Amino acid sequence: MANFIFVARDYKTRKAAPVNRLSPETEQEELLYNEAAARHNLRKTKREERKEIENGELNRLQALLAEGRVFCDMPALADRDSILLRDTRLENSLICQPQQRNIYGRIFGGFLMHRAFELAFSTAYTFAGMMPCFLEVDHVDFLRPVDVGDFLRFTSCVLYTESEDLDQPLINIEVVAHVTRPELRSSEVSNTFYFTFTVCPKAKSMKNGFRIRKVVPATEEEARRIVDRMDAKALQSMKI
Repeated sequence: MANFIFVARDYKTRKAAPVNRLSPETEQEELLYNEAAARHNLRKTKREERKEIENGELNRLQALLAEGRVFCDMPALADRDSILLRDTRLENSLICQPQQRNIYGRIFGGFLMHRAFELAFSTAYTFAGMMPCFLEVDHVDFLRPVDVGDFLRFTSCVLYTESEDLDQPLINIEVVAHVTRPELRSSEVSNTFYFTFTVCPKAKSMKNGFRIRKVVPATEEEARRIVDRMDAKALQSMKI
């Protein structure tokens, strides 16, 4: 069963033409007519909700980008308590070895997560300026297998921070693993990892006036990554 919607156009003006209204006569026709009207109202409501969501997301992106533009265009006037996302990046690379493979001959996922965690920890450490404290693994994507001999590159960044709780500020780290083949001039994402850290209370107590800096994007792509991850984290918290 399918429902179709047709429109009428004036063959001379090519503009919308009026359509004669239907007048249901039987009980069955009345039922079908009301169902069609309900579907129309539902579609209209969904369009309005989608527009509100898109407008809200656009406002969030613009708000995130506003401060980033100051860093890029007028760095001397930028907020000293903020930092560009790209300035929090770290990277390392390795050649995958046979001892790292699993029973299926692929590189063991636990090994990849271990290396990603080490880089995430280092990123949080250099960002905060003191010993970080691991809280949780937010999310991991295994997008494609990694083979023995693959040249694997890990890139990390502080995606965003949360400072509402001064006793436990949050540092959200993104790590992306790429299988890189220089001879083919190709690089594919194999894994994405998201970790959350805070600062060890003991280390924090030794540094009076400590404050986690806010991370701001310089590009729309970075802003979208931040918004997408924040939304996913909020949804995850609601489920818990």
